[in-house]
Amino acid sequence: MIFKCKNCGGNAVYAPEKGKMYCPHCESTDSEERFDDNSMVQCVNCGAPLQISEYTSAWKCEHCGSYLILNERVEGGYEPQLLLPFYVSRQAAVAAMEQEFSRRLFAPSDFMSTKSLEKMEGVYVPFWLYDFDADYDFAGEGTKVRTWRSGDTEYTETSYYEVIRRMDVDFDRIPVDASYAMEDGCMDLMEPYDYRALVDFAPKYMSGFLGEVYNQGAGELSERAREKAKEASAQLLQESISGYTTVRPYHKNLNLQGKKTSYALMPVWQYDYRYRDKVYRYHVNGQTGKVIGVTPVSKARVIGYGASVFAAVTAICYMAVHVLELL
Repeated sequence: MIFKCKNCGGNAVYAPEKGKMYCPHCESTDSEERFDDNSMVQCVNCGAPLQISEYTSAWKCEHCGSYLILNERVEGGYEPQLLLPFYVSRQAAVAAMEQEFSRRLFAPSDFMSTKSLEKMEGVYVPFWLYDFDADYDFAGEGTKVRTWRSGDTEYTETSYYEVIRRMDVDFDRIPVDASYAMEDGCMDLMEPYDYRALVDFAPKYMSGFLGEVYNQGAGELSERAREKAKEASAQLLQESISGYTTVRPYHKNLNLQGKKTSYALMPVWQYDYRYRDKVYRYHVNGQTGKVIGVTPVSKARVIGYGASVFAAVTAICYMAVHVLELL
């Protein structure tokens, strides 16, 4: 499918900065019309062949630049239940990158160039969201140690306490990405998202972006979600028993019951930068603007910086010696 402007026929896309559909050709808003075509091999707009992968659900035609959504990969069993629309525009994502990396002295000179940043694309990443009920029973021995001095003598008093905690926690929408192409650690660092902004899925939100269907089923990834719930439960427990010098557990039992699983699409800006035959990938949270990535280091700039510092130090030393000679 493709969304076309009913005023000029241009490709209407979802504009994050406006929060609505927008035609970049005639600048009209909410003027989109949906045109369906079930072809998976050619562009519905220009007829050019499409080079799509096994999991592609939304794509940009390399020939005419139109953003296409593949019907059979957003419908039926692949239809997402929820979607978090892009709130950060491309310009805002670029600005976030510049703010994060512009002061890196040793990054290659073209790392943040306009030409390089034009390659940034918005991607809807498939996620499974898991709901759990957690019951945590804990019992242990806590100590509080007090030390004081009287004259030349130091005294230590250790008090012992029985520590018991019973916690009932509801975990809603623990996210786990379902894309082979997205590194799990990076996607975890994209968190947190504000789930209050989730909307019921509608294909129009995908116009203007790339997208994938889930690469792995909910059952395959449930253990990752359970591990996240376990870690969060342990952190909550730890926060509830702070104030003790030591805590020695003698009973811990965490019972997790799965309640509900939802299929959702989450917004991520992606920028690939190639330097010395290596690809450095950067991600910007499409809702919050959080930036994830590590800059490459240009050896030439390191050497150049070192040489300039050495030259400056040499000049200062020369001036100091010259002044001493005049005294």
